[in-house]
Amino acid sequence: MKVLHLDTNHPLLIQQLSDLGFENHEDYTSSKEIIEDKIHLYDGVIIRSRFRIDTSFLDKASQLKFIGRVGAGLENIDCDYAEKKGIALIAAPEGNRNAVGEHSLGMLLSLFNKLNKADDEVRKGLWLREENRGIELDGKTVGIIGYGNMGKAFAKKLRGFDVDVIFHDLKTGLSDENATQVSLETLQESADVLSLHTPQTELTINMINERFINAFHKPFWFINTARGKSVVTRDLVDALKAGKILGAGLDVLEYEKSSFENLFTGLLPEDFQYLIASENVILSPHVAGWTQESKEKLAQTIVDKIKAKFC
Repeated sequence: MKVLHLDTNHPLLIQQLSDLGFENHEDYTSSKEIIEDKIHLYDGVIIRSRFRIDTSFLDKASQLKFIGRVGAGLENIDCDYAEKKGIALIAAPEGNRNAVGEHSLGMLLSLFNKLNKADDEVRKGLWLREENRGIELDGKTVGIIGYGNMGKAFAKKLRGFDVDVIFHDLKTGLSDENATQVSLETLQESADVLSLHTPQTELTINMINERFINAFHKPFWFINTARGKSVVTRDLVDALKAGKILGAGLDVLEYEKSSFENLFTGLLPEDFQYLIASENVILSPHVAGWTQESKEKLAQTIVDKIKAKFC
């Protein structure tokens, strides 16, 4: 079977596929149009987020048997159409779930302890102790929306704290030793912290909006290491200004390009300018699942799933 690699990944991916008898080709620079001209030659494609695999691409991929996405989500692939054509979709959320859980916790603790603000002030020669008095996580109720690989990983990281961990998910019967499943209304009534761990779907786009935020009974802290388009940035900013959201840790942004590889180009929106100037907002460039260890684990997960299905 011939496999076309469209993004660079950990070298073990190509090495191990070669050992299994796959013929590997690499093309990391050609345009989508050029790739489409030759995709009919391949049985498999390995991609991160370089471009969208849509109906046009899939119609040209007449021999394609699988698409391996080295990451968690599949929103850049027309999944329904691919499945109609009998193409297996292989993702790797197991590979970076631990990294996402650690990043989410790191953002939350940094916000609680004002670490970014304090660091910046000390570097400027300011020694403001009372102004940087933090709060403790113990005693809080942490709410998670989405209890798949990422949500479960974050809940596991919270086991060392004296906290109540609750979650809401469309699937039922998911409670475990780390968290208790509740209704959305109960979560909004109780949570001091909200951490988002949902995929990007029609149901989750713009989910965190004014109405959703105002349904929370208490001011809360917000962490998003999921997808940027789940949040209406303007409503988030309004809630930060009003004190309804006490602080935000954002690894993803509404303004990201669909490939996740770049931020938008052009003038910065006013709401984004507010975020980057806010002392109670921490930003990172979609790297929650982007560790040295996860790079290897993501690649290994893809290899293992291809091997299980095709060897």
